[in-house]
Amino acid sequence: QMRLVESGGGLVLAGGSLRLSCASPDITLNTYNIGWFRQAPEKAREEAREGVSCVNSDGSTYYADSLKGRVNISRDNAKNMVYLQMNNVKPEDTAVYHCATVVLNCVYAVGPNAIGFASWGQGTQVTVSS
Repeated sequence: QMRLVESGGGLVLAGGSLRLSCASPDITLNTYNIGWFRQAPEKAREEAREGVSCVNSDGSTYYADSLKGRVNISRDNAKNMVYLQMNNVKPEDTAVYHCATVVLNCVYAVGPNAIGFASWGQGTQVTVSS
């Protein structure tokens, strides 16, 4: 079983920042490719997932073009955590954010056509008000 637990979401004003956290009681996160994807509430279909960012087990990082410069993915291996720092958030960032294990190289797990997500948690809601 691979459980991932996201936290850190909430209500934030446009232009603000927040940091999402991903933890797992079952796996050592830095031995997997770990990605963040988001799903807007009106888009429940699998095709509506947007890959936000991903970190390969080797530490290489990838970002969706639409979010480059506003997000940063990082790992704390001692705490077995992966973080997604979001800055200058916009109303269109409103979504449920999930962290997931990624079975492909992270280059395929970012952007609107992201693929490769295997196991993910319940997600954390991010709501950005204007």
